[in-house]
Amino acid sequence: MGTSIKLDGSSKKQVLGAACIFMGLAHIMYLKQYLKGVVLAAFELIFIILSPTIYENIRKLFALNGNLANPSRVRLIDGLFYIIIVAIFLVAYYLSIRNALDSYVECCLDGRLKSQKESMSGIAGKAFPIFGLAPAFILIVFFVVLPLLFSMLAAFTSYSNKDMIRFKWVGFKNFADMFGGNASWTESFAGVAIWTVIWGLMATVTCYLGGMILATVLYGAKLKAVPVFRSILILPYAIPSLLTVSVWTFILKSSDIGIINKTLISLHIIDANSTIQFLSGSNSMARVMCILVNMWVGIPYFMLLITGQMTAISADVYEAASIDGASKFQVFKSITLPLVVYQTAPLIIMSFTHNINNFGAVYYLTGGGPNTNAATSAGGTDIFISWIYKISTDQGNYYMGSVLAIFVFAVLAPFAIWNFTRTKSFKEGEL
Repeated sequence: MGTSIKLDGSSKKQVLGAACIFMGLAHIMYLKQYLKGVVLAAFELIFIILSPTIYENIRKLFALNGNLANPSRVRLIDGLFYIIIVAIFLVAYYLSIRNALDSYVECCLDGRLKSQKESMSGIAGKAFPIFGLAPAFILIVFFVVLPLLFSMLAAFTSYSNKDMIRFKWVGFKNFADMFGGNASWTESFAGVAIWTVIWGLMATVTCYLGGMILATVLYGAKLKAVPVFRSILILPYAIPSLLTVSVWTFILKSSDIGIINKTLISLHIIDANSTIQFLSGSNSMARVMCILVNMWVGIPYFMLLITGQMTAISADVYEAASIDGASKFQVFKSITLPLVVYQTAPLIIMSFTHNINNFGAVYYLTGGGPNTNAATSAGGTDIFISWIYKISTDQGNYYMGSVLAIFVFAVLAPFAIWNFTRTKSFKEGEL
């Protein structure tokens, strides 16, 4: 095989073949980019030397059967680690082939091979961003991607606090149990799913409407004290939600130490033995309380958001409507409402996805109860995120928690992607 190439594009297959045979081979043989070729070749040699270790760890990953000498968790993490290494190597191999072809095209356009000085200058310019991003890339891969993959694969194992050391692959058994194979799990899943959707819709709609009403009233009020009222209404949003929800938990306690019940008892409206069970009685009462407390926390956010959108509407539009004889309600219905809803629609959708995963608003208020199912830990006010937490922490049932986490991701990811594709940065190609 000759080491010379034609610079008219006819040697493309020759360059491609060498690049495919071994990393850096085309750079050394044909493109005379010796330093880059040696670095790429060394990268593949290191991978080849480590390949027996890589193969053995990946093999042990797929051979989890509960009878291994070392803990299955270690085997799973090691196997995933080496799978990521293989994926990085394959991507690097592909990029080296692309680079060889791109370098050949540049040589064809210039009509000559680049000198060593030109090649070194090009490498230095292109290597800087790579080395700059490498630490962040490594951290993301091994501290974000690896744990996520471990959590996902746990759904296909028997990983739990009772089977933490010698767990094994069980395939889709956990998914089958959750989605129809086990009556207790399926019933709990259906109940939590329905309430999660209702909760997400009600929490979003009530907060949005409440924010719209407050923003409209304060924006149209001709009072000097409007900034004071607005500042007071912002306080529930400014205070950490954990603290706010904890206070409401104390206020709504069913015992006689709960502020509402204690007040009603002192007024002789109710008896000490018949206190109102706001959070620990029926599921319906507890759910209503969750929605009301969430309104206390969420309405100020939408009030601020909608007020900002209202101030962006040109005063000329309102003046024209006033000249035409439109009433305040007609102005609100035909001008303010459509413009505000149009501008805030993506945020409404993201608020819905946020409420679906609003762990604190439910768990810190009710703990997911009342009427918790002992077998599945699902309570009357549990949404998916709180149920996942209880399954994992209270039961140590990590594989079922992983099944639910995968389901929630599959449902919410399209909302996030759709909302992202509507952003100006995405449409203009900046991301």
